[in-house]
Amino acid sequence: MAHLIRHKISNKLTNAANTVSDKSQAKVSGVFARLGFQAATDEEGLGFADCDDLDYDYRHGMQMDVLPDDGGEGGLPLEGSEEGGELDGDSHYQRDGTAVRRRPSGLKTGGSLEEDKPKITSWEAGWNVTNAIQGMFVLGLPYAILHGGYLGLFLIIFAAVVCCYTGKILIACLYEENEDGILVRVRDSYVDIANACCAPRFPALGGHVVNVAQIIELVMTCILYVVVSGNLMYNSFPGLPVSQKAWSVLATVALLPCAFLKNLKSVSKFSLLCTLAHFVINVLVIAYCLSRARDWAWEKVKFYIDVKKFPISIGIIVFSYTSQIFLPSLEGNMQKPSEFHCMMDWTHISACVLKGLFALVAYLTWADATKEVITDNLPSTIRAVVNLFLVSKALLSYPLPFFAAVEVLEKSMFQGGGGRASLPNCYGPAGQLKSWGLGLRVALVVFTLLMAIFVPHFALLMGLTGSLTGASLCFLLPALFHLKLQWRKLLWHHVFFDVAIFVIGGICAISGFIHSVEGLIEAYRYNLHD
Repeated sequence: MAHLIRHKISNKLTNAANTVSDKSQAKVSGVFARLGFQAATDEEGLGFADCDDLDYDYRHGMQMDVLPDDGGEGGLPLEGSEEGGELDGDSHYQRDGTAVRRRPSGLKTGGSLEEDKPKITSWEAGWNVTNAIQGMFVLGLPYAILHGGYLGLFLIIFAAVVCCYTGKILIACLYEENEDGILVRVRDSYVDIANACCAPRFPALGGHVVNVAQIIELVMTCILYVVVSGNLMYNSFPGLPVSQKAWSVLATVALLPCAFLKNLKSVSKFSLLCTLAHFVINVLVIAYCLSRARDWAWEKVKFYIDVKKFPISIGIIVFSYTSQIFLPSLEGNMQKPSEFHCMMDWTHISACVLKGLFALVAYLTWADATKEVITDNLPSTIRAVVNLFLVSKALLSYPLPFFAAVEVLEKSMFQGGGGRASLPNCYGPAGQLKSWGLGLRVALVVFTLLMAIFVPHFALLMGLTGSLTGASLCFLLPALFHLKLQWRKLLWHHVFFDVAIFVIGGICAISGFIHSVEGLIEAYRYNLHD
């Protein structure tokens, strides 16, 4: 009898504890659900992954159904062909790096889709990331040390660590676990991640925000190439009666053929040559600085910072590390996506070391005389040769962000780009670019020229772009998306890192933007030059 009574009491206590636990869990889930964080059950999470998977196949299947006959069997572009490049995203990547091509149900074909498209190795992916984060814009880093001292060097290291981390968590947002616990790639791009975070209330809002940020950053990059071209040519030949604005106009005339670009196949042939030329230029600058090592002004490097101009330096440093907009596509085309984290580590470590050394050595050489573009400090005999190489690199680099900006605009605003656009298609039935579409491309090139003419300040523009879009795409959005999509899987230190990055990135972005705008206003008010 006593045993029966004890058993009943034990059951009642257990039921009461379970009830309290369930209510507490429901309350916590409700709170985070109101905040927009993912708080679904395991079954709902798996259902979301499966629905996203089916929707992915449906969307890509519908897009592939309307493709014209491009020469492959059954009207499907052959694997590895130039036309087949539009289908790069039609695959799902698992942990082992394998990819499975899916045949759309609405397309009848006698060919086979079993062959994988050519993928890139982790070294090739690392080379692309290195090109993105160690390009021409390292020329502005010594100017950041001028206003930040040792804190500027610390920021170069800190930005590398944070950008490496946010790049990894951004890629983590592309994946969901299926019913077998295997990570499946259910999203393809930064835009897909943003849309998933804003669903179901505003399913397209996030994509619009990311598209606007991408367009601003890409167009500003084009403007900076025109600005730096005019600046370098003006300082290479100061004796000629040609102003910096006139040199910018001449550079833009050489860039007008970019409006006719249909793909980057011809431009990509020069990418390796550009990178090697830039490497040689960096070596020449550092060699000259080392030759003056006896005169290095170590006493000029201090912990004191210029409160007014240092936030601009933050934007310059952040902008020099921006690569997040390319990472989803890059990881999706790797032979072994499992090596992505390792690739990010060694590329950002090498970039951090090289940028820090370049910035410090250059600043020690010229100290307070350091200019916004460091090659302007070189002697006239060396400066002309180095600057001509840099101008060539800038002009050959311009088509890459220009073409990317055009693609984003076409896909988001014009019919035929895969989105819900209201504007008519800018391509004809045979794929030719319509005259008004060509006119819009020319107008974009002219717009970059006008901005370069009216705002010819390389460092201020670089700081403004880094604070406005660089911080958003590299710091704020990846941390926010990671919290939203991966909330139920995150450990406490991951949550702490994401929240800290979001807060610090927001403060730096607002401060850098305000001071960059103030710097531009001051430059106009007092007619200051670079």
